[in-house]
Amino acid sequence: MIDIHCHILPGVDDGSPDMETSLKLAEVAEKEGITAALLTPHHMDGEYVNHKNDVEKEVAEFQKQINDHGINFKVFPGQEVHITGELLYEIDDGDILFADPYNRYLMLELPHTGVPEYTENMLFELIARGITPVIVHPERNYGFQDDHDLLYSFVEQGAATQLTASSYLGVFGKEVEKFTEEIIKANLGTTFASDAHNFKGRRYRMGDAYNKLKKQFGIKMVARYEYNAKAILNGDDIEQGTIMPIKKKKKFLGLF
Repeated sequence: MIDIHCHILPGVDDGSPDMETSLKLAEVAEKEGITAALLTPHHMDGEYVNHKNDVEKEVAEFQKQINDHGINFKVFPGQEVHITGELLYEIDDGDILFADPYNRYLMLELPHTGVPEYTENMLFELIARGITPVIVHPERNYGFQDDHDLLYSFVEQGAATQLTASSYLGVFGKEVEKFTEEIIKANLGTTFASDAHNFKGRRYRMGDAYNKLKKQFGIKMVARYEYNAKAILNGDDIEQGTIMPIKKKKKFLGLF
């Protein structure tokens, strides 16, 4: 398995606080069968700013420590880039880390509270530049939860999505779990990632998520999700499948 979204780089955001914890998280990842991870510290979210050059240096040092401790785990520098009106300027200034060496995929975070009005235009500008925005954890976004068609329109426009393994397993509640299942069923999901932060609620859970995916949707869906994670990391074409709108639940109308 390849993890394209996690917060195990030590001391840079709300994830791992120190190198000791990060090395333990790397050990757990290896035991769970995760061979490589894109490290994605928060960037431009109003609280954290992790500049490209700083992240690259931190990841190189972390990889050295991983190797010195005999852990079979490869890490790559990335960012979880928060959407802002300044994003295109940041890209032009060279301070944005993409998910791949060819600058094809951008791990893009929207506010949990909703979808900004300018999101559609921003996605259009990114896609016009040959950049595929990978919308991270859309299942936990209140805007998508309220308006499923919004997510469909963004994927139809050319965006990809990264679902969180923990969401699929019910860690964030039954409603989020159900919405994640609906996203997968409609082929609006592209791949899984852990969004791991620590050893408590925000853990890896990748293996369990893929086991559930196999039971619910079959081995072909598992193969697609695993392939897409690798494709995003390598800058290759992804396989999205035939997307469909998520069917809205029919509301029961009482007799009176």
